[in-house]
Amino acid sequence: MSETADDLFTREDPIFANKELLEISHLPGEGRIVGRDDEISQLATAVNPAIFGQSPSNVLIYGKTGTGKSLCAKYVSRRLIETAGDEGVTATFAYVDCAQDTTETQAVQTIADSVNDVEDTDINIPDKGLSTSTYYKRLWRILDRRFDVVLVILDEIDKLSDDDILMQLSRAGEAGKVTDCKLGVLGISNKIQYKDRMDERVKSSLCEREFVFPPYDANQLRNIMEARSDAFRDGVLEPSTIPRAAALAAREHGDARKAIDILRYAGEIAQSNGSTTVKEQFVTQARQRAETDRFRELIRGSTPHSRYVLQALAVLSLSEGQQEGFRTSRVYAIYENICRQEGSDSLSLRRVRDLLKEHAFLDIIEQSKHSGGSAEGSYTNHQLLEDPEVVKDVLTEDE
Repeated sequence: MSETADDLFTREDPIFANKELLEISHLPGEGRIVGRDDEISQLATAVNPAIFGQSPSNVLIYGKTGTGKSLCAKYVSRRLIETAGDEGVTATFAYVDCAQDTTETQAVQTIADSVNDVEDTDINIPDKGLSTSTYYKRLWRILDRRFDVVLVILDEIDKLSDDDILMQLSRAGEAGKVTDCKLGVLGISNKIQYKDRMDERVKSSLCEREFVFPPYDANQLRNIMEARSDAFRDGVLEPSTIPRAAALAAREHGDARKAIDILRYAGEIAQSNGSTTVKEQFVTQARQRAETDRFRELIRGSTPHSRYVLQALAVLSLSEGQQEGFRTSRVYAIYENICRQEGSDSLSLRRVRDLLKEHAFLDIIEQSKHSGGSAEGSYTNHQLLEDPEVVKDVLTEDE
């Protein structure tokens, strides 16, 4: 029995030396932030007054997923706290993941809890049970009692259910809610059109400075992956593996997270194949796996009809090529066929339009408005942003 147990587990990992370096949650040190010197410098300039105890600019940062927005915001905030401390200014930052804390109450509770120290303030911030206004009152008291300057990072700000917390935070000083503490907001969004949905009053106070983070190019992605190559044992990575992964990722999305995922998966494929090296050929397999896992995560918890709509788009894309998308009427016709095959009653055209909008909001599809002239009027085209093969495989794997 003991021999079997010994054979079951590998005590020595032949591929990875420190796999944590390839995890999405891993925050690299200063030397590992690659290709974002200009963006870091611009962000630092915007919040620079804070090191003297003055109000930092409110900033809105745009850019696609995996372009280093959160990474740079956290890095600049950490450096700000250190530098302000050298100047005798007490500073901190609070981080809110708005994809998780979508309501005003959840977000303000998270901020208050992260900047509080009960022993210092004697103020309690329970997980729930207080009104939104009470959470705010306690937050303002904590800020004035403990800090000269606080930065609030609102990540995926477009996932908030409304703009109310943006109004409160961006105007807290002006409204006299805080008197001894200066407050700055760093809003981060994957959607460049997010600002168009904002309340005009919020827009004027929150968007003092705006920065766009472009996708990484192949050289930057290559440098990012090389900076994390010590996740692998010496000599394990074939020379062509990282360049291949960088070229693939740059051509498709310029997303550093996905590029790092591809590298990690390639290592895992090498492990499962019993290979002593991470070969270039594993990168292509890893890309497919990374795309599949990402899409599976995106649609987790979605309703059957939400999936049928995506399946309809995948069927059209595979049979006719991606083109420039497909009209709502065509998607709906295929969707109705899928419903019949599944023995399910189809939803109304209006409801399917809503589902398509939801998928566009999640960046699974892209919508474009067109004019067909006086004969046809205006119409909307829908195009999958995901690989239709991946979409089809994931949507049919549970059947």
